[in-house]
Amino acid sequence: MTIEEAQINVDQWIKTIGVRYFNELTNTAVLMEEVGELARIMARRYGEQSFKDGEDGSDEQLADEMADVLWVLICLANQTGINLTDALSKNFQKKSMRDARRHKSNVKLKP
Repeated sequence: MTIEEAQINVDQWIKTIGVRYFNELTNTAVLMEEVGELARIMARRYGEQSFKDGEDGSDEQLADEMADVLWVLICLANQTGINLTDALSKNFQKKSMRDARRHKSNVKLKP
């Protein structure tokens, strides 16, 4: 699925099953909630925290939390009229121009 298709699919789902979009402020808060759930798994899988009883941080859970973050981000893009394909393309260009030499000359990144 392309980013454009994802935006269309989320919009169709919202309008048929979800009834309507939550307002932008609510969806911003929901995005923070979903990022927090993703961060919880990351902190336990790759950080120093341990899982609580009943938590396993499986690949399936990790993927689901990542998908939740993407879903809400797509909702916000749809609500605000942002074409994420275009935005990501422009972001790649920006980073490529800005960081063309920056990372290669960063001594902290050298092996």
